[in-house]
Amino acid sequence: MVFYISFLKEINSTMKTLSKYSKFIPYLYFISVVIYWFTHVNKSEGLAAYPILLFGIPFLWQLIRPNQKLNFTLGITFVCISSYLILAYLSDVFDIISFTNKASSYIIYGGLFVSVNFIMALWIIRNSLKRSC
Repeated sequence: MVFYISFLKEINSTMKTLSKYSKFIPYLYFISVVIYWFTHVNKSEGLAAYPILLFGIPFLWQLIRPNQKLNFTLGITFVCISSYLILAYLSDVFDIISFTNKASSYIIYGGLFVSVNFIMALWIIRNSLKRSC
């Protein structure tokens, strides 16, 4: 019985820690996307890839000094961009006639990327609305 109670206390402590830091997940996700994009372009373009790092500044700023207006603006902007990506992804999926291995992997990774972008953008808006209420 003592083990069970200590186990529940540990789970409760872990859940408090996770809920405390969960608001940072969307920003860390978008920062990692910018870093991946930068490294991918930097391999082929060189110095021309460095302006891509500027896209990560608003997300980094939200981690350092949260701003409610910037948070809401980022959320709305990325919901719109993600909605456009979803439409582009669906139109591309319906135009593919034969599914090769490469097309199948593109569909899976593209769908995962588009879905996670949309969820993270909604998460940013949710955090912004939570702070304002």
